[in-house]
Amino acid sequence: MEYISTRGKVGNIGFIDAFMMGLANDGGLLIPKEIPAVSAEQLKDWQKLSYQELVLAIFELYTNGEIPQEDLKQLIKDSYSTFRTPEVTPVHKLNDELYLLELFHGPTFAFKDIALQFMGQLYSYVASKKGEKIHILGATSGDTGASAIEGVRGKEGIKICILHPNGKVSRVQELQMTTVMDDNVLNLSVEGNFDDCQRMIKELFADLDFKAKNHLAAINSINFVRIMAQTVYYFYAYFRVAEQAGAVKVNFSVPTGNFGDIFAGYLAKRMGLPVNQLILATNENNILERFIHEGIYMPGEFRATYSPSMDIQVASNFERYLYYVLDENPETIAGLMEQFKAEGKIEISQEALAKVQAEFKSHGVGGNECLATITHHNKESEYLLDPHSACGVAAAEKCAPAKEITISLATAHPAKFNEAIELCGIEQSFPEQITALFDKPQRQTLVDGVLADIVAELEKFYNS
Repeated sequence: MEYISTRGKVGNIGFIDAFMMGLANDGGLLIPKEIPAVSAEQLKDWQKLSYQELVLAIFELYTNGEIPQEDLKQLIKDSYSTFRTPEVTPVHKLNDELYLLELFHGPTFAFKDIALQFMGQLYSYVASKKGEKIHILGATSGDTGASAIEGVRGKEGIKICILHPNGKVSRVQELQMTTVMDDNVLNLSVEGNFDDCQRMIKELFADLDFKAKNHLAAINSINFVRIMAQTVYYFYAYFRVAEQAGAVKVNFSVPTGNFGDIFAGYLAKRMGLPVNQLILATNENNILERFIHEGIYMPGEFRATYSPSMDIQVASNFERYLYYVLDENPETIAGLMEQFKAEGKIEISQEALAKVQAEFKSHGVGGNECLATITHHNKESEYLLDPHSACGVAAAEKCAPAKEITISLATAHPAKFNEAIELCGIEQSFPEQITALFDKPQRQTLVDGVLADIVAELEKFYNS
């Protein structure tokens, strides 16, 4: 397995080097040179595996044996030992046609834990083996930051800095990041929105001298290992539903803003998982919905919503999908991304749009629909959805073909977003780990949304 850039000027690098590079040095995103194919017979064998065994089986397709198997097994064991259920990502049946894939049983109660607990272990492993400093730098719309910090806090040889948009994450999300007092953690609360944070992160990684000098490593989904780890739960969910319903093909409904989680589903489908439709759920920041309906990718006005982790206009993983839908032509992708940088818009042909619409459906869920979905399912089945998961369910109910089974991704515990739950007139009980956050002191640095100010804070942190 070799890794190449979507823009064609980085290629033939191995797994560890791809992991450490994060953003490709030509500004593109790293992808496997060939997507591994999984046969029907292999799928049948995998159905018997535990979650951890399935992680190992899938990871071995991508890691080239660069990590000895016993070491990889230990990394996987350590990564998922912090989850509150042995299944890691259990499946819950809402009704005969709709299942929920619960992805919030990790230490920060969000789906990001599934990839970032492993990535934290892997960064620690690489730092130890190579004797290198690693400075993880990332942006978050809420959940990535907490999960990434939890994965590496206190680890030798690693420092982590996370940018989050000031006042635009939920209270619990903020507390999960800013109550961590380990000296290897820096939280920058940035005036602006998530897209501003993400843009500055990409600029810093694109500055190859700054990247090398400061030993930068990526934790966002620009790092392919995030995507790789997320493919696992698509396979696992399919197997669990197939056991219950005997499904031949299923649909997946995925709340997403950055196109990372749904790209993992697309990758699983390309590997051979029997997936019919991928349903992309957005909120009012619906640039991705417009692309799927019209073939036009153009950011609009940023809107703050009840599902803040999806309040994103520029989806950092979109380039990976463009590469595949536009016939894996890196020159085309490089040209389009330059055009997007200059003009703020990408438009694909009707032929390419037909390919997109054969694989994806999409629905933008407004605030009232989101809250109504939470209220309905709490009343009908006594199941409490967080607002992001509610967007996924609403899109499934709108877009999924009748009499077909759909698995909707439940991406966070509702306790993380009590602001929305209270608007539904619902009083929920909090897990004790979240209740405890409200009594802890906070530590964060407020900065203007200016790159020079970010750089100044980073240099102080790295030299401390």
